[in-house]
Amino acid sequence: MIVSVIYPKTETSTFDHVYYVQKHIPLVHHYWDHHGLRGIEVLRGTGSLGGAAAYELIALLDFESNEAFLAAAGAHADDVMGDIPHFSNIQPFVQFNDPVAL
Repeated sequence: MIVSVIYPKTETSTFDHVYYVQKHIPLVHHYWDHHGLRGIEVLRGTGSLGGAAAYELIALLDFESNEAFLAAAGAHADDVMGDIPHFSNIQPFVQFNDPVAL
C-alpha cells in the first residue's frame, strides 16, 4: 500500500526542503521502518503543463499493508506530524493508494 503525503503549493505556503530531506525523512524512517515502511520516494513540484506546480512536494510511503501503516500511525503519528511546523506552514493531504500498474 502506498501512502501519498501531498503538500499543496499556495501564494503563502513555505517549505524548507533541506530540513525535510535531512531531518524529517530520517525521523519518519526512525519511527516507522520497524512498522512495515519499505521505502519513501520524495517528489518536488517544479512545474506543470499549465505553468506553476500545484504541489510543493509529494512523498510516497510504501508500506507492507494498510494495517502496517495504521500501526505506525497509531504508535507515532504525533511525533511525525508534529515535526511539520519545523519545515512548512502547509498541512498535507494524506491519501491511501493501491498500486495498479508499474
